[in-house]
Amino acid sequence: MRIAVFGANGPTGRHLTDQALAAGHEVVAVTRRPGSLPERPGLAVAVADATDPAAVDAAIGGTDAVLSALGTRFSKETITTYSASAMAITRAMSRQGIKRLLAVSSSIADPDWRPTGAHFFNHVLDPLVNRRLGRTLHEDMRRMEAVIRETDLDWTLVRPSGLFEHPAVTDFLTAETSADGVFTARADLAASMLRELDERRYVRTAMGVITTAVQPNIAKLIWNEGVKKK
Repeated sequence: MRIAVFGANGPTGRHLTDQALAAGHEVVAVTRRPGSLPERPGLAVAVADATDPAAVDAAIGGTDAVLSALGTRFSKETITTYSASAMAITRAMSRQGIKRLLAVSSSIADPDWRPTGAHFFNHVLDPLVNRRLGRTLHEDMRRMEAVIRETDLDWTLVRPSGLFEHPAVTDFLTAETSADGVFTARADLAASMLRELDERRYVRTAMGVITTAVQPNIAKLIWNEGVKKK
């Protein structure tokens, strides 16, 4: 399958690109920084801003599916990256007749998500980090989800929990709407998207993804994901 990966040079996008190529897919890596992606068999690079309709239209031509791993840092300012890119991508897909879309969102987009037994997370970390520091980011993720839900595409909203780095894919778990867990390794997130691309278990709904085999250092996770500058 020939797939377009948005955010291909980001933390999740790199896992997604590597795993897709290893699985035999052809990958069109859509990025604003082409020099950061090494040349490899099966990989084509398209230079595009994901919020630019014309550039997106050109980038996804000839692909069978679109996977978005776009992301941005927490900010006090209004964030529009997710919703603006969703609008450009879905419109381009509709024009070109490409039906399959998987887009990374967050468990936070589910208003009822509260991991079982995670008292410290539910009552301290979640209100402080996700609901306050990440408020504008998650607001735009919800706008992105609304844009995608209004289309007639075969979409899947992929909702990881707290993202962290782990070198290998584990026995991750998925569930409809959101999954009952606090953390998701990026390698597992990428693997879940590629599995869903084949299995189509969560078409036109949300898929929660969690990692249970390993857990990150919480302080390091908060620093790396929400505070440290690129």
